[in-house]
Amino acid sequence: MRKAQLYRYRLPMDSGVVLRDKKLTEREGWVVELIENDRRALSEISPLPGWSEETLDEAYLEARRYLHAWIDTGRFELHMASPSVAFGLSMAELELHGELPEEGNFISAPLCTGDPDELLPRLAKLQGEKVAKVKVGLYEPVRDGMLVNLFLESIPDLKLRLDANRTWTTEQADKFAQYVKPAYRQRISFIEEPCAKPGQSLTFGINNGIAIGWDETLQEAVREPNFDLSQLTGAKAIVIKPSLIGSVTKCQYLVEQAKALNLKAVISSTLETSIGLTQLARFARWLTPLDVPGLDTLDLFQQQLHTPWPGSELPIATLDSQELVLSL
Repeated sequence: MRKAQLYRYRLPMDSGVVLRDKKLTEREGWVVELIENDRRALSEISPLPGWSEETLDEAYLEARRYLHAWIDTGRFELHMASPSVAFGLSMAELELHGELPEEGNFISAPLCTGDPDELLPRLAKLQGEKVAKVKVGLYEPVRDGMLVNLFLESIPDLKLRLDANRTWTTEQADKFAQYVKPAYRQRISFIEEPCAKPGQSLTFGINNGIAIGWDETLQEAVREPNFDLSQLTGAKAIVIKPSLIGSVTKCQYLVEQAKALNLKAVISSTLETSIGLTQLARFARWLTPLDVPGLDTLDLFQQQLHTPWPGSELPIATLDSQELVLSL
């Protein structure tokens, strides 16, 4: 016996969340529930506004079609599915069959935006390597450079991941680098997409001795037929955001390619709820056990959903409190 349900969730966000210059007051998406005999699995389909190609409604129509087929066959054929649908449904299938390990990597790189003094207590609780993520490109490059320098100076064993989201010109990127001491630059694990074009980012990295990571460039490249990760040369890391990449199998293949090319692979979130984040933590522990994932986004919500994140004090909204839109 097979059953499938689809819920539409709506969760309030922290008042300061901005995505591509638009304030995000509420996160919306879909929660899939699969039931087969005595097994049950949940997963999340959550296109990210401004980032995903598919809309929330398009994802629903796709998911509904695939769920109808699953009821009949017990399988998902997701080759043509949009990324958020492909990942959400393949993750639900993995969970249903007991193939996703229970152990998760819940030690995520803290997301920092301000004073190093606010970061110190959080880092003190971390076990092992101290890694934090800093968003840059929101203010003047000089300010960003001084802030990064201050972080690295204040916490001698800290390593930083920086994310510029392609906001800098080559001149601005170089100005940023001028304010980071050369001795500290090796403690920048990588900076994601500092410039508008990949070639500019690579030139910046070479000229300033700062490692580069691919995020948007990877998302664009994987859409091309016959894509191979070796085509993206010059970087030290890739950031895998499964809801923007595609199925579990596709993400696994990227991780395997990254290991073969000696690239760091970081599993990262796209503002999933605690359901999706918890699965990503388990996914990261399974595929990239030596790399700290980038999942420090739960505090941007005002509530968790159904599945509690270890140590979070946010209230938990039940799945039953959300809108049931499909029951098969």
